[in-house]
Amino acid sequence: MAEHIPSYSVIVPAYQAAGSLRQCLEALNAQTVARERYEVIVIDDGSTDTTAAIARAAGVGVITQPNAGPAAARNRGAAAAQGELLLFTDADCAPVPGWISALVAPFSDPSVAGAKGAYLTRQRGVVPRFTQLEYQERYDRMAGRETIDFIDTYSAAYRRDVFLANAGFDTVFPTASVEDQELSFRLAEKGYRLVFAPAALVYHRHNPTVRAYVRRKFYIGYWKALIARWHPNRMAQDSHTPGTLKLQMALAALSLLSLAATLIGSAVFGRGAVPAWALLLAVTVVFVVTEIPFLIKAWQRDRGVVLPAVGLLWARAFALGGGFAIGVVRFRRGAGERRPPISGLQSAAKRVMDLVLGALSLLVAALPMAAVALAIKLDSPGTVFFRQTRI
Repeated sequence: MAEHIPSYSVIVPAYQAAGSLRQCLEALNAQTVARERYEVIVIDDGSTDTTAAIARAAGVGVITQPNAGPAAARNRGAAAAQGELLLFTDADCAPVPGWISALVAPFSDPSVAGAKGAYLTRQRGVVPRFTQLEYQERYDRMAGRETIDFIDTYSAAYRRDVFLANAGFDTVFPTASVEDQELSFRLAEKGYRLVFAPAALVYHRHNPTVRAYVRRKFYIGYWKALIARWHPNRMAQDSHTPGTLKLQMALAALSLLSLAATLIGSAVFGRGAVPAWALLLAVTVVFVVTEIPFLIKAWQRDRGVVLPAVGLLWARAFALGGGFAIGVVRFRRGAGERRPPISGLQSAAKRVMDLVLGALSLLVAALPMAAVALAIKLDSPGTVFFRQTRI
């Protein structure tokens, strides 16, 4: 009898995932698609807990490797997969029973090379609910589009031949960050058709605290700076990111500049700092205005998140912008040179972005200088910290 070859391969990278992997695999083993039609492969990415044992107990395929990051783990799973379609989800996700059938449905059209699903959450904390609303805003942008350019691996599918022909995920990304965005940008730029499959739902555990949320956004911004070097045309617009987010990042930077000017002006010129205060107030008002579309949707979907969202949107803009600014400086050399040369127009756009975001890093440095100016108070005999004699 010929060996049965599954149609679909579900690939799950897992690192120290003992706390969530069991629920993920139970959900994958309970799909509406006949079990013999798909295989599940868990790549244990160097875990020291019981991740591999939990996967084996669930009766799925297990591949172990030294810790190399989710991009490398997914590539390893793809190389071992037998299915014509590669489906990806994460160890902290629990797909709904119809996830596979919804995610593979678009591939009945031979022009489709990749598909993206969506998040759900059962968490009731304010930060996870806010995060879910963020994703809903992005799904609203994608709904009804004939093609997209942005696929996240928490619910993703690619034709295996397309994935392998394009070398999969770039392993320069050592942690879960934007490696999935980079692959989808690369494929979209080559003309592959990617689509949104909103019924391909997975439950996820979003970051539960403000600190964890801000940390996550900071590192996304950091690695996004590398994508900006490789795919500068996607920085102006993509099918996933709201335009207001980019505007808010710019306003957050401007607010830092106006705050620094206000503090320094108050210390040096006294009342002469009024224009800087006016700029800070104006920037704040404009930022709040940009929040209104999101807040209206929050009111319609989850009113308890509306007031916290006002501050969380600021935190998001500062975290992404700060990470991006530091990433621009970090990737001016080295990893950013791994890609082939880009066009003149793309190069010009990238240079402008480098200049603007390099200025952001200077703004961050300006804040401690403002604090020093306040402490010294040039026109005063001293502060509570020390006394000074003018010479």
